[in-house]
Amino acid sequence: MRSATREGMPPAGVPRSGDVARDPRPVHGRPLETEYRPRVPIDARRAVMAQQQGAHDPAHTTAGPVIWRAMRTPEGVATLAIRVGRDRIRGAAWGPGAEWALEQLPRLCGADDDPAGFDASRHPLIADAHRRHPELRLGRTDLIFDALAGVIFEQKVTGLQAFGAWRMILTWFGERAPGPTPRPMFAPPADWHLIPSWGWHRAGLEPPQSRTIVAAARRRASIERAATAAAADHDDIFTSLPGVGVWTSAETRIRAFGDPDAVSVGDYHVAHEVGYALTGHRTDDDGMLELLEPWRGHRQRVIRLIGLSGVHEPRRGPRLHPEDHRDR
Repeated sequence: MRSATREGMPPAGVPRSGDVARDPRPVHGRPLETEYRPRVPIDARRAVMAQQQGAHDPAHTTAGPVIWRAMRTPEGVATLAIRVGRDRIRGAAWGPGAEWALEQLPRLCGADDDPAGFDASRHPLIADAHRRHPELRLGRTDLIFDALAGVIFEQKVTGLQAFGAWRMILTWFGERAPGPTPRPMFAPPADWHLIPSWGWHRAGLEPPQSRTIVAAARRRASIERAATAAAADHDDIFTSLPGVGVWTSAETRIRAFGDPDAVSVGDYHVAHEVGYALTGHRTDDDGMLELLEPWRGHRQRVIRLIGLSGVHEPRRGPRLHPEDHRDR
């Protein structure tokens, strides 16, 4: 592995034995390091990159072969640098949350996603996509509230609007990521509910979304406690919050927990794409759920495979025009 100054990744210097081996060097300014060897081949890079919120996400970037993530862990802010190899994944982390970030790394890369019982042969398109992408896995961040907040940014707006607002809020109110990041990076704010109203307004986030985030942030501790309890019903927990419906719940479960069965009912595109891929015609949410029912337990996996299949409904109508509620 090359030096940090040339590739954005520190030298490895980590033990070679075992599945996960941590180097707990407490030297100030130097990272903690880990090496994770999956027991089966997994597409870790795709699993991690699925967490990026737009090309200019201040909490997520790439520099050559290294993926960089800034996060607010339960132990504090951390920066995680990930290099995915053929049979091993190397991680280096800086900041108070570094140890937590390294402990969580395998799950971020999809280690907890178990495709056992998934039958791709039920449809030729799914069978072909699965044959070409057998290492597909769903990663999880285990950062419940920040996943929820990120999804709320995307409610009923274009990706351009949501990602732009996310970028501004994290840059203005987030915490600067520690370590030798390839560009300035920022972890999500510690106190979402303390962001002033002018901040949301200037970022372009619509008032219903900002009010939903602020209201949820005031209940952050109870949300996270309930969602991590044994046998927690995540859907019931999230949809009990004002302004959070089934779409927001599903998207949060996908990102925070890597839920392989979550279906984003109410999405602007998903039902159309599923219908077109599986039948040649677009469908609505009810039709999508009927089509996906044979794969219950793995419905999000099927949706991911459809996305990788290369089969997409032709775009005939005009694109949704972003609305801007700010004064000019």
